[in-house]
Parts: sequence; structure tokens; C-alpha cells
Amino acid sequence: MLNKKSVDDLQVKGKRVLVRCDFNVPLQDGVITDENRIVAALPTINKLISEGAKVILCSHLGKPKEPTPSASLAPVATRLSEKLGKTVVFAADDTVVGENAKKAVEAMQEGDVVLLENTRFRKEETKNVEEFSKELASLCDVYVNDAFGSSHRAHCSTVGVTKFVSESAVGYLMDKEITYLGNAVNNPERPFVAILGGAKVSDKINVINNLLEKVDTLIIGGGMAYTFMKANGLEVGNSLLEADKVEYAKEMMEKAKEKGVNFLIPVDTVVTQEFKNDTEFKTVEGGIPEGWQGLDIGEKTRELFANAIKDAKTVVWNGPMGVFEFENFAKGTIAVAEALANIDATTIIGGGDSAAAVNQLGFGDKMSHISTGGGASLEFLEGKELPGVVAANDK
Repeated sequence: MLNKKSVDDLQVKGKRVLVRCDFNVPLQDGVITDENRIVAALPTINKLISEGAKVILCSHLGKPKEPTPSASLAPVATRLSEKLGKTVVFAADDTVVGENAKKAVEAMQEGDVVLLENTRFRKEETKNVEEFSKELASLCDVYVNDAFGSSHRAHCSTVGVTKFVSESAVGYLMDKEITYLGNAVNNPERPFVAILGGAKVSDKINVINNLLEKVDTLIIGGGMAYTFMKANGLEVGNSLLEADKVEYAKEMMEKAKEKGVNFLIPVDTVVTQEFKNDTEFKTVEGGIPEGWQGLDIGEKTRELFANAIKDAKTVVWNGPMGVFEFENFAKGTIAVAEALANIDATTIIGGGDSAAAVNQLGFGDKMSHISTGGGASLEFLEGKELPGVVAANDK
């Protein structure tokens, strides 16, 4: 997956270039509340504009069952126009490739930009139906995929379209994601530490298994840690527990021992009786008493994890250490973010909640790379091939 043709390998002057972006941004009353994904797409778009391409952008937004104004990409076109300093023509077709799109593309001059409507307004998109893939391909001469966050899905706009264009490549964002995650997994500078948090073990079963083949230290925090504590013979009270994964947790700890991997789980926990911020809480060591639930890692664990991180040369982090949305239970996540911000290493944040946490806490600019794709980066760490990456031409 690491040897893909990139935008730098293309001759695009005067050509129509269809770029699959990830503009799946959060909207509130039609206003974009987080524009990180728009900003991440700019380098590729600007490169194509500067080389005289006719740039046609497409993306999905949300999971609409049918065309609906609340899932329209119109607000993205407005914001993109501001960011690029030029008009982005919005082709408002519920069919995506309709009369508006065809006319807009027909009228394009070199350096012009057109944005198509939400690709998921077409039911065919997620089923990778050939007919819609052909319609998308009919608009362009060259295809570029820069939507890493959608590359683990074989949809018309990520995979199907590549069958009907003469040339397909990856954009700068996609290239950066593949390089950082690929090098971390396949050729890391050591010591290599992986930190996994978030709610469920079941979401990360294959990731844990794959990373144990590659890392020097594996740190487990967040809701998934309680299943590992249970596997270690500790009581976990009312904490999040996947009882059907306790045996698996035992197997993984056993595997770590065999592989000589340093496997760390919490030694103390911040517990409460109610799942809310303004409630009584305390720190307990070892097991968790009945009627109490863990919402964050304790002070000793924060120290333990920070110590394990401090000499690392490559760190991958996916998933918060506690309920970081609640101020009283964010200290574990903050401690890990601070530990990563203060080391001289390649630090990779694997999208989703951990990316949100790092950005909200103000540590974003201290990290080597923050992935734009939660699900995609997890599948990459699992060692899976991503269909949207595989579909691009090799160099």
C-alpha cells in the first residue's frame, strides 16, 4: 500500500480531475463547527489549481437515507470558497451527477473548482454500483483519492470510479496517512509504544493482536481496561465490562508475556457512583468496589503510563483514557497527551475521539501526525488492506 501514485506524479494541466475528499464535517444549523477536514484537503486542491487542472470535488456527509437539505454540502462550498480565495461552484443535484453538475463541468476553465452534492444522496454509492461509478467517471479524465477517512469502504466514489478512469492517484493527505501509519506499523523507530483506549475491547480485538507482533510496550486505558482488569482477577464494580471478552483479554496478556512485550493496564482508577461530571468521586487502587464505576485512570497509572512513554521513539495512540468530555474525568487523557507532547518521537494520533481530545486540549500542534480517519486508521493498525488505497495506481 506504500507505493502509490500521488498527485506529484500526475500531469494535470487542462485535465478534469475528480478529487474524492473527506468533507464529512459536523454541522449545527447549517454552520460547520469543526473544519479540520476542510483544511486537511487544501494542499491537494491548491496543488491541482496551481497546475491548471479543472478540479471537481466530491464527498459524502453523514448517513442520509435520501437527499435532505440538512446533509447538503452547500455550506462546505461556501467555506471552501473562503479558504481558497476563489469561487467554488456548487452543483446542487440530488442525483449528484445531474444537469447542474454537467453544465458546471462543461463551463470550467483551468484552475476552476466545482463541488458535487453529497455522494450518499445516491443509494448506489455505498453498494459500489457500477452505474453510479461510471457517471462519476464520465465527469473526469483523472481521479485522485484524498479521503483517508473513507478509504476503508469500497464505495463508488472511493473504489468503483477507479475502474472507469485512465489514471488514479492518492492526494497529499492520503499519502501522509499511509506514510505515517505505514512506517509506524511496518518500520518503527524503537522503542515503539502503542496506547489503546476507548470504550470497547471488541472494537480493537484485531488491533491488539496485530500490535502485539510489533510493539515494545502496549498500554491499555479507557473503558476497555476494565475487561483486562477482570481478566487479572480484579473486581470492576459497575464499570464497563465485556464479560464475553475476558478470556480473550487473558490470551492477549499471555501473548504479550511470550513476545516479551511490556503490557500495562491501570493500577488505580477514579471511580464514581453516577455517570456525570458533578458527582462525588474518589481514587481506588486495584479492584473497584461494588456500586462504583471507573471513569478515568488514577494518579499512579498516569505516572506509570507517562514513564512508559518518555523514552519511546514511535508512539501510536487511539482512544481516550477516560470520559474526557467530563472535566473531572479528563485527567488521564490530558496526562497522556502531555506525555506525548513532551517527547522527542514520532507521535501518531489515530483519529476519532483521541484526535478530538488532543485538539480540544490544545496539544494538536505538538503531535507528528493526527489521523483524519478513526475507522480507517484502526483498520490500518489491524494490518488490513484499505480498498480505497489499493484501488489507486501503483507508481
